[in-house]
Amino acid sequence: MSSSDIQSTFIEAGAVDDDAISTAATVLENAAMVLTASPYVPDQPRKITLHSVGNSSGITFTVVGLDETAAAATETLTGPAAGATVTSTKYYSSVTSITAVGTPTDAQKAGIAADIAAPIYRGDLRMRGMYAVNTASAGTIDFTQGSASGTSRLKFNTVAAANSTEYPDIPEDGVVFRNGGYIVFDQTKLSSITVFYA
Repeated sequence: MSSSDIQSTFIEAGAVDDDAISTAATVLENAAMVLTASPYVPDQPRKITLHSVGNSSGITFTVVGLDETAAAATETLTGPAAGATVTSTKYYSSVTSITAVGTPTDAQKAGIAADIAAPIYRGDLRMRGMYAVNTASAGTIDFTQGSASGTSRLKFNTVAAANSTEYPDIPEDGVVFRNGGYIVFDQTKLSSITVFYA
C-alpha cells in the first residue's frame, strides 16, 4: 500500500453572537472593554461587531489582535449610533483589546459577525478536493490566496437546502495557493466544509 501526502482541514463556524467578546457594560473614557477571555479567540477568523445602547458615533474604538493570517492587526472603528451595530473591516483570529478613544454613551458590547475567513493552511498548498454541507440559504464561497483579500483562486455557489451536501469537482492537477489558502464565506450560507490538499 502506497502512502499519501493528502491532508484535510475541517472548517465549521458557530452562529453570530453579539456579546461573545465583551458583554454589555459601561466603558469609561479612553478605557478598554472587559473581554470574556484574554485574548478572545473565535472558532474561526471572523469580523467583529460593536454595539452601543447610546449614541457613541462621535468617538472611535481601537481593536488590537491577530488577523486571519496570524499577523498583528490594529483597526480603528467609528462608534455605533444609538441602538446600532458597526462591523470591522478586518477578520480576527484573536482579539487582545478593544479600547474606547473618548467617552462611550451608555453600555457597549462586542461580538462576532457571520463573515468568516478560515485558513485551509497557512503555507503553500495544492487543493485536491472538498466536501461541503449547505444551510437553508444559498451563497458564494470564495477561496483566496495569501489572505482574505488576496487573489481569488476558486469560487462556488452553495444551494439553499439545509444539510444537503456538495462535492464539487476539482481539476486533476488541483488548485495551487501560494502563502496560504483561505475560505471567505458567510456563516449563514455554509454549515461546514472539509478541504483536501497536499
